[in-house]
Amino acid sequence: MEEMILYDYQKEVVQPALEGRNIIIWLPTGGGKTRAAVYVAKRHLETKSKAKVAVLVNKVHLVDQHFSKEFYPFLGKQYKVQSISGDSAQKDFFSNVVRDNDVLIFTAQILANALRSTEKEKHVELTDFSLLIIDECHHTQKESVYNKIMECYVEQRLKGEAELPQILGLTASPGTGGARTLEKAVAHVMQICANLDATAIMSTKENAGELQKNVPKPRKQYDIVEQRQRDPFGSHLKNMMGFIHDFMMKEDVSRNFGTQEYEEEVVLLHKKGAVEKNRMVAQCALHLRQYNDALLINDTVRMVDAFRMLDEFYNSKRESRTGLDGTDIFLFGLFRENRTELKFLAQQSQFENPKLSKLQKIFVEQFKGNDLSRGILFTKTRKSTQCLHEWVSNNPEMQAAGIRAAVLTGAGSLAHHMSQGDQKETIKKFRNGVLNLLVSTSVAEEGLDIPECNLVVRYGLLTNEIAMQQASGRARASNSVYSVVAPAGGREVSRERTNEYLEELTRHAITEVQRMESRDFQTQIRKLQREALFVRRMAEQKAMEKKSLYGASSVRLLCCLCDAPVARGSDIQLIQGAHFVIVNPDVRNHYRLGGRIVLPRTFEDWEPGRKVSCAKCGQEWGMEIIYKGTPLPNVAIKNFILETPKGRTTVKKWKDVQFHVDEFSFTEYCERNFPHMFS
Repeated sequence: MEEMILYDYQKEVVQPALEGRNIIIWLPTGGGKTRAAVYVAKRHLETKSKAKVAVLVNKVHLVDQHFSKEFYPFLGKQYKVQSISGDSAQKDFFSNVVRDNDVLIFTAQILANALRSTEKEKHVELTDFSLLIIDECHHTQKESVYNKIMECYVEQRLKGEAELPQILGLTASPGTGGARTLEKAVAHVMQICANLDATAIMSTKENAGELQKNVPKPRKQYDIVEQRQRDPFGSHLKNMMGFIHDFMMKEDVSRNFGTQEYEEEVVLLHKKGAVEKNRMVAQCALHLRQYNDALLINDTVRMVDAFRMLDEFYNSKRESRTGLDGTDIFLFGLFRENRTELKFLAQQSQFENPKLSKLQKIFVEQFKGNDLSRGILFTKTRKSTQCLHEWVSNNPEMQAAGIRAAVLTGAGSLAHHMSQGDQKETIKKFRNGVLNLLVSTSVAEEGLDIPECNLVVRYGLLTNEIAMQQASGRARASNSVYSVVAPAGGREVSRERTNEYLEELTRHAITEVQRMESRDFQTQIRKLQREALFVRRMAEQKAMEKKSLYGASSVRLLCCLCDAPVARGSDIQLIQGAHFVIVNPDVRNHYRLGGRIVLPRTFEDWEPGRKVSCAKCGQEWGMEIIYKGTPLPNVAIKNFILETPKGRTTVKKWKDVQFHVDEFSFTEYCERNFPHMFS
């Protein structure tokens, strides 16, 4: 077992936790928060009878990282240390795994599910643990899974229940919660403390110099790019969007093409068209959003990427569509007539995005002749990570500089997500030098155990001060650089400057909280906790009323594209709290099956089937899930219009529907639809 040695600044911040108090440790990225937590866990196990430690993380890749890099090396020989991830069979016997181990590391969602579960093999109570370590604990607010767990904890605390576990929160920044004044920033920090039932937020005072020496800050630079003088490709797209506006004959929508604000406008326009049975407006809005996305891609990566995205959209729509009307003929015809010109313009390198030249210069300077360089390029979307990676891989100068890049995005069960295995493999290759550049979404900002980077680049991002601090904390090598690549006069620079002010405001707010008298602090914490409990009860009551606004059988689901009636609300049931399926077998008359879905992971009771789309118009609805051998259409509510007793409406997520959805019973489904098998 490795010897446990802490810096003096780490010893300083853990002291109250060693006394059994609930605290938050606030140290910068790279400051060794996790190592400090391992030390607290070790002392806790040594000194407390019936000790059991749970380490909660908010991202899957952190489970294995904390297990293999921190907790097992220091505690594994003396104690039973176990990691559990979402695709692990052990989560199905969670209560047994908890009983049989001393230290457990898992995603917070696994614990949240276990607290709610009524199955003996899966259910646990908070009192089954004696110490909860919450990584990246600044997420313990609002509707986060961390906060759902801590709401249970605080409610039990307010009832005076004993033997609740000790809480140790870890964060590089609690942020300001959007506050712009010291008073409101203090209120935000206090709310985080209340949510975590903390008695203090700890940072180093006496050993600040030691911390600064061990965690140097990177040199920050703003790499400003002048706007391209001419953009024939983008201009052509905007002209085509103008034609669509003229076709709609609607003057109440702006023509601020290529902006996030415009995207919000056309999303609302699509919803309005669907609700008002104006198919022409709804379809034009749907296509305008695709053009706007292409403009945003054109502004972020290459023209060919933007063209390819549009081309793929029209190819997929053309393959699935049947029964075209005048609107469809106009929209599809517009793209077909302009496709050749768009493809030609996208290949004119003299008009290429100047931001890419700036990126190339930054990376070539850093990597050329330096085999030990490591870098991360942060961008906003999965789509932009893929496009940027392709650009890097096909760029002769960057390849000559020895750049070996890969994409890193969040893990999940959807087709466009990385699998957990792919994530782990990519991170492993980056650690051992097979790769030296990650093109990443925000997944690499928090907690990722990677080699010290020489270069971190933020590209086309508008985020908050927490994300800025997390990203800059990845540049920890000697003389490292943190670059913000942004257009001249763009919002990225002003947002980054604002984040710098908010980072300073966070420090002041934490200092104010730390100066509070202990009695005043605890009085305010209890007040905030009681207020939060009251607000939550009121919200739950309101949600229950909303869910029962309509009887399920009185609501009809119509295809959002062609208005074809598909099912009633009473035909929808919920499987495993996640899959909304249509259980009425008559629905098979309304949909057709497409290609088989391949997901990056396997599941215990079900497997993906084929795409499901409207038999009348080809609109994609979702996919089949084959549950215990039975195919059921698993549909996304955003693809339907809801016809209610009070009119038509649309919602983005199932949680927003205003009728009750029953839990799925496989036995009842079989008895109802296959009675001959039970006679």
